[in-house]
Amino acid sequence: MTHGKDPHMTPAVTAADLAPTTYAWQIRATGLKVRAGRRRMAVDGLDLSLGTGVHGLLGPNGAGKTTLIRALATVVRPAGGGLELLGTPVGGTGGTGRTGGAARTGDQRALRRRIGYLPQEFGYYKRFTVREFVEYMAWLKEVPKAEVPGAVQRAVERVGLADRADARMKTLSGGMVRRVGIAQALVNDPAVLLLDEPTVGLDPAQRLRFRELLQELGLDTCVVVSTHLVEDVAAACTDVVLFAEGRLVFQGTPDELAAAGGPEDVGDSPLERGYSALLADGGRERGTW
Repeated sequence: MTHGKDPHMTPAVTAADLAPTTYAWQIRATGLKVRAGRRRMAVDGLDLSLGTGVHGLLGPNGAGKTTLIRALATVVRPAGGGLELLGTPVGGTGGTGRTGGAARTGDQRALRRRIGYLPQEFGYYKRFTVREFVEYMAWLKEVPKAEVPGAVQRAVERVGLADRADARMKTLSGGMVRRVGIAQALVNDPAVLLLDEPTVGLDPAQRLRFRELLQELGLDTCVVVSTHLVEDVAAACTDVVLFAEGRLVFQGTPDELAAAGGPEDVGDSPLERGYSALLADGGRERGTW
């Protein structure tokens, strides 16, 4: 008589379970430089390492947040320095990179299959239903065909749109469209999730649910959320990255951010006062504020 598991049963082990983890950080930038347009260096010598958890990317308008997110999403190429995502070097100019050169085309495609990305503004087909659009994005991300229906249903449910799955995109409110954008970013179950201003258009109740979703995702995913809403960072993020003029100003916990400010600093909350104090200090050190 045998006890426990049947010795003849094959354990459910996926290729991902067997693949070795060869990187210490999901995201690692070393002296990273990224241009916005031809001339302006929007990211200028950034050193940053991010692992599992929810990382809030804060900074004033024009700080370079969106350019950094686009580089992490492999939409734009680094102009210099090094960038690794999931242990894979992301292509730059070749001469100044510190990561050993650009990824091969096959590596880049494999890497993109493991990234979820919601840009600040994303395009969609208005005549598609919610389900059709998320299915289309799953196809673009090369989700195996047999897994697409389940992956789409899970993604739609996670953003609270199961009851609107068969509604056409053109009938949705702005907040619902944003939630579809989050669903398409989740559909491939990414190891790195990049969200640029994801709460734009969400009402207060939707923002609360989104914060809960972020906390769930951060248990086993590297999530980077670019936002100008300090309170969203406080509620959902394990780590705060403060970015200004293309450079890292601060990295730490929300509590550490709050402790950086005082009653004399601008803001309606401890976090906002810490944010203001750190930006002012960083600006004085560089002589540009």
